[in-house]
Amino acid sequence: ECKDIDNAMHLFSSITKKSNYMYTVMFKGLVTNNVPEKVLDLFDEMKIEPNQFTLSTLFNACAKLCDDRAMKIGKELLAKMPENYRNNNITSTSAIDMLMKFGDVESAERIFRSIKTKNIITYGAMVKGYAGNETFEKALDLFEKIDIELDRVTYTIVFNACAKLCNDRAMKIGKELLAKMPENYRINNITSTSAIDMLMKFGDVESAERMFRSIKTKNIITYGAMVKGN
Repeated sequence: ECKDIDNAMHLFSSITKKSNYMYTVMFKGLVTNNVPEKVLDLFDEMKIEPNQFTLSTLFNACAKLCDDRAMKIGKELLAKMPENYRNNNITSTSAIDMLMKFGDVESAERIFRSIKTKNIITYGAMVKGYAGNETFEKALDLFEKIDIELDRVTYTIVFNACAKLCNDRAMKIGKELLAKMPENYRINNITSTSAIDMLMKFGDVESAERMFRSIKTKNIITYGAMVKGN
C-alpha cells in the first residue's frame, strides 16, 4: 500500500498542469489511506488557489492530523476562504468538523451561525463536535433547535450524547427520540447499538433488551453493547 501511495505521488508530481479536480482526488486518496500529512506536503507545493472542493478535503486532512502544523494551515485556509464558499454546506461542514477537532468550539459556532441554509449534515457536525468536546448540554441545546428531518447519523450522535450526559434531561430527550425513530433506522447496527448503549446507561435494561431482540442482523458490536451494559 505504501508503494502504491509513493507511485501515485510520483505520478502526480510528473503532471505539469494540475487542476483543482486532480488535487481533490489526490488529497481524498491520501486521507482515505490515512496519510493526511502527505496532503499538507502536496498543499505546500500547490501553485493554484484551492476551490471549495479542494478546501473541504484539506480541512478533512487537517482535522485528521490535528497537530500544530495542521492547525496552522487549517486556520490560515479558513481565514482566506472566500465568503461565497461559506454557503457551500460541504465546505462549511468540513471547516466546522476541523475546528471542533482542534477544540476551537467558538470558531466552529461562528461558522455555523454564518451558514444561511443549514442542512442535517451541518447540524450533525455541530452536535458531534459539541459531544467530542464534552459539552453535552450544548449538544442537546442545539439538537432541540433542529427543525428539519433527522438522518441516521444524527440519531446516533444524539444517543451518544444522551448516554454520556445521563441526567433527567438526557433521559427524556433520548427516550423521546428513540420512540420517534423510523423503523428502518433500527436495522442499522450503528444507530441501534448507540440506542442500546444509551438505554443501558440509563439503567433501562428492559428497553435495551427489547431493542436488541428487534435487530435482525446482529454484529459483534451490538452483542458487545449488551454484554457491556449488563
